[in-house]
Amino acid sequence: MLRRSSQFVTAFFRAACVSAVLMASAQANVVVVLNSGDASVSLLDQSSHKEISTFSVGKEPHHLMATPDNKSLIVASATGNQLLFLDPKTGEVQRRLRNIVDPYQIGFSPNQKWFVATGLRLDRVDVYSYDGADLKLSKRIPLAKTPSHIAFDSDSTTAFITQQGSDQVSAIDLASQQVKWTLPVGKLPAGIMMTPDNKYLLVGIMGSDYVQVIDWRTQKLVKQIKTGAGAHNFRAQGDKRFVYVSNRVSNTINVVDMHTLENVGTIKVPGGPDCMEVTDDGKTMWVTLRWIKKVAVIDLASRSVTKVIPVGRSPHGIYLYNRAPDV
Repeated sequence: MLRRSSQFVTAFFRAACVSAVLMASAQANVVVVLNSGDASVSLLDQSSHKEISTFSVGKEPHHLMATPDNKSLIVASATGNQLLFLDPKTGEVQRRLRNIVDPYQIGFSPNQKWFVATGLRLDRVDVYSYDGADLKLSKRIPLAKTPSHIAFDSDSTTAFITQQGSDQVSAIDLASQQVKWTLPVGKLPAGIMMTPDNKYLLVGIMGSDYVQVIDWRTQKLVKQIKTGAGAHNFRAQGDKRFVYVSNRVSNTINVVDMHTLENVGTIKVPGGPDCMEVTDDGKTMWVTLRWIKKVAVIDLASRSVTKVIPVGRSPHGIYLYNRAPDV
């Protein structure tokens, strides 16, 4: 009797351990999708491509990013005037930070000292100090019209902001929190990123069909990389060489070589490809399709769409815990 009881207990704990491992694995495979038109978040399973759940958040959740310690995923609710903190593995709500006014795009400086939020509808940029736990508003900086996306230099001296309504990029000195310079770059600039060598800014020119290359130190326009109509956002492969550019109008994603500054490939993705995520093995991309309420799964080896999954209206930001590096 005692032997059977001991065997039962051993089997029970083994099963519990296996279950915990499987649950952790499943949680790490959650895909977080922001449905900006529905004020909701969809959680998808990477393996089954099925919806796990959908829940309401503040109005117009557009962009999201992990905290520097990777313990929380911040969802910026623009019209809802709040930041929602989720568990990055499970998508479960951890807490809400209210009275963060109009956070459209958000970003931490590389040194983790500053948190920057663009106010698209209020024409300003808010700079917060960050101590590893809390945010404290440091400065509100007015800009010309509809500040949109954010990039930083590797030394955390400068935040670069695209302004869709005035066709400009502005550089903000993070120490003084003053605008250092503003440069016309093309019609409706959207996504912006720094090349891994900290030499050039790449800007998606959404009102046209190219990526503008900027030498930010000399404030010179270096080159236009022809991509597709509605060049919008960026996602690096994670190998410090290739970056993907989504083209919302032409329904394509281009591959740009950041060493040569050339377009080296095209992926056809119907439905208005917008924000992208790449798995940590570099094999798969997940991309929101802004116009058709779906998310596409792309095999990067064959550069083809393998699955399309229904989500909410106007899906925008997307996040994977098992993600490739940002550069």
